[in-house]
Amino acid sequence: MKALMIAGDRSGSGKTSITLAIASLLSRTMAVQTFKVGMDYIDPSYLSAVTGRPCRNLDTYVMNAGQVLSVFANGCRGADIAIIEGVRGLYEGAEALDDTGSSASVARALDVPVVLVVNARSITRSAAALVRGFQSFDTAVRIAGVILNNVSGKNHVEKTSRAIEHYCGVPVLGAVPRVAELELGMRHLGLVPFREEQDSPQFQEKIGMMTEAVGQNLDLDGLLATASDIPLPEADVSFFTPAMHPDLKIGVAYDHVFTFYYADLFDVLKAQGAELTFFSPAGGTLPDADGYIIGGGYPEMHAAALSENEDMLLDIRECSRQGTPIYAECGGLMYLTRELVIKAGWRGNREEKRYALCGAFPGKTLMPARRVVAYVSGKSSAGSPVGESLFRGHEFHYSEVMMPEETHFAYRLCRGQGIQDGRDGALVQRTLGSFSHLHPVGSYPMFCRFLETCRAAMDT
Repeated sequence: MKALMIAGDRSGSGKTSITLAIASLLSRTMAVQTFKVGMDYIDPSYLSAVTGRPCRNLDTYVMNAGQVLSVFANGCRGADIAIIEGVRGLYEGAEALDDTGSSASVARALDVPVVLVVNARSITRSAAALVRGFQSFDTAVRIAGVILNNVSGKNHVEKTSRAIEHYCGVPVLGAVPRVAELELGMRHLGLVPFREEQDSPQFQEKIGMMTEAVGQNLDLDGLLATASDIPLPEADVSFFTPAMHPDLKIGVAYDHVFTFYYADLFDVLKAQGAELTFFSPAGGTLPDADGYIIGGGYPEMHAAALSENEDMLLDIRECSRQGTPIYAECGGLMYLTRELVIKAGWRGNREEKRYALCGAFPGKTLMPARRVVAYVSGKSSAGSPVGESLFRGHEFHYSEVMMPEETHFAYRLCRGQGIQDGRDGALVQRTLGSFSHLHPVGSYPMFCRFLETCRAAMDT
């Protein structure tokens, strides 16, 4: 199969819109498997939508080399081409002098060529110097072509392309003009999730126009020619294979509010014997289950609907009180606190607003707070629903959760903020809530242990 990476020279280069359009165009005639470098949830939701295949995350900070290969091999089964969207600039990673967590580290690990998206606004010949620098910075990363973004006209394109092809020896595969009307909607944590936008005719029209705009300014055949023909890696994919006889039921909060899940989570849970049942905290009822998972999302944007579903709040609080295992991350953690307080002045609010929530945790959530975007690493305690384990993950939030001093925390972080000063994973009974997002492959033993906790709880 063929594979390539679309990476950017920086955040805001336009690689997400361009990758989305490329995936959409290729999906008309091919089975396209997309991947996203890093721990982002929102970009993958768009890529999944246009290809009809779940986009999967690759991250060399939270996964070891074997796990990266396994996720890649599993995702590529049945695909004709793999398109990997990078994160931030090509070489941005977890450290200043180490490329762990970067797009470059993934490209090198999988030996795939890179097409570099360059924000060419207001530069011409200097773009060649920029590309040349990217080429020489790590010669093991193969930059096979360039796509210019934010170009302003024919002369701009011609001059910039000639300079890059002359000095860098790689083709310019496209030159996309800036069209502000086609930019995707943004929010305080990035793009608006696809699931919130998908039913809007205007949004669907925008995606179609974006795809056509990129397609008209892109050499798609030239792009395919840069893609490597690679064999699928020989990697263990057994932990993605569904169990023949599921023996427990896990309820997963999944609606337009709670959408932050890695595609591999569902495969891992099913492989470990879980039957999944999805429910909506915003407007549904709580299904009977042996354990529950409440992922991240934007509860602050839908606080009224969540608060008004009083039966759901009561049922989840009662399940927690009775010891049914509940695992929650970020937005799920916020939902499990007793109330959400939105400060006056945020997003046009003239006065403070308060919304009653589950109350499984006695603390409260404040919005907004300092924006936190960072990798985390730490250790979970043996008595927690996920067992004792070292872990690496990611936190990405714009909220603060305030817990009483006597709160027990199951995680101790050596990197990252967590809920309070490096303490994360608030624990009440068998209910665990954290700001740390864990990847189900990188933290595989912890998710397996959570299911074992659910099995044990069935017998008590």
